Amino acid sequence: MGGRVLRDREVFGVLACAVEIWTIGEVLTGYEAPNLRKLADKVGAAGFYVVVPDFFYGDPYRPANTEKPLLVWKGLHEPDKAFEDIKPVLVALKRKGISAIGAAGFCYGAKVVVELAKCGLIQAGVLLHPTFVTVDDIKEVMAPMAVLGAEVDKISPPELVKQFEEILSSKPEVDGFVKIFPGVSHGWSVRYKMGDEKAVKCAEEAHQDMLNWFIKYLNHGMLPPKASVRTRL
Repeated sequence: MGGRVLRDREVFGVLACAVEIWTIGEVLTGYEAPNLRKLADKVGAAGFYVVVPDFFYGDPYRPANTEKPLLVWKGLHEPDKAFEDIKPVLVALKRKGISAIGAAGFCYGAKVVVELAKCGLIQAGVLLHPTFVTVDDIKEVMAPMAVLGAEVDKISPPELVKQFEEILSSKPEVDGFVKIFPGVSHGWSVRYKMGDEKAVKCAEEAHQDMLNWFIKYLNHGMLPPKASVRTRL
C-alpha cells in the first residue's frame, strides 16, 4: 500500500517538519466529505501537516445502497484493517523526519485512533463522536486523549462518554479532556450545513478544541502556517 503526496514541495521538502495530524474519515461521508477536508485545511493553516487517509478506498457507507447494508459494509471495512493499513504510513513518515504524530478520529475513525494510542504510536489523540470505542479501550490508551461527544447520540451516549471521562481521570499518567456538546447529534462536527449558523458554531467550537489539544501536545517543531496536504492511500 502506498500513499500519494500532493504538492510535495510543501511536505517532504521541509525535512524539519516534526508534527503531523491525521483525520480519519467519518463513516457516512468518508474522505469525500467537503467539511472534513475544509477542517484539514484549517488545521494545516495553523502550521500542521495534515493527512486525510481514505480507509474506505472510495466506498463509504451509503444507507441507500440496499445491496450493501451496514453489517455487510462493516465486514469489508473493519477498523482493525484500517489500523493495519496505517502502520506502513507511520514508518514512511518517520523516515521523513516526522517525530510527533497526533490523530483525530471522527465516528468510525475514533476506533483507529484509540488503537494507535493503545500501542503508543501517537503523541496525542482526539475522538469526535466516537463509534466502536469501549470502556476497555479507554483504559488502555497511552497518549493524551480528548473526547468530544454529543448530547444526542445513540452510538456513544453521554453516559458512555462520562465513563470515558472517569477512566481518563483515574489515569494520572495520561492527560484527558472530555466535553459533551449540548443540543447536537452524532456527526455534528463534520456533517453540518454552512447555512445553519448554530450548527456551524458548534462544529467550529469542536474544531478549535481539537486544534488546541494538538497545539498543546504537538507544538514543538511546527511548520510555518500553510495549506494542508491531503493524501489518499
